[in-house]
Amino acid sequence: QVQLVESGGGLAQPGGSLRLSCTVSGLAVEDYAIGWFRQAPGKEREGIACLDDSEPYTRFADSVEGRFAVSRDGIKNTVYLQMNSLKPEDTAVYSCATKCSLFQGITYFSRYYGMDYWGKGTPVTVSP
Repeated sequence: QVQLVESGGGLAQPGGSLRLSCTVSGLAVEDYAIGWFRQAPGKEREGIACLDDSEPYTRFADSVEGRFAVSRDGIKNTVYLQMNSLKPEDTAVYSCATKCSLFQGITYFSRYYGMDYWGKGTPVTVSP
């Protein structure tokens, strides 16, 4: 049984930082790509980051490029999303999944292994 559990969300001020965690059980994060997604109120879900299993290993949507970073800890079997220089428009529920799907400019990137597992999400609010 594959399970993903996000944590680390909360309230941050504009310009601040948060680090989200995605703890995975049932598969090794070192062997599969893990994607981060977010859904803001009234908007469609957006793929924002991917920690891939092959080079260039990390990919980001234009909306977070240069501000967010992804990494993994194979021992803890956890993937992290480091969010810096937060903006009010980053307010959303953030989820991780066993797939990647995002746009870089007009280029669409997807990584999918036939597994569609998602965490329940963790809310992030960016407000003064």
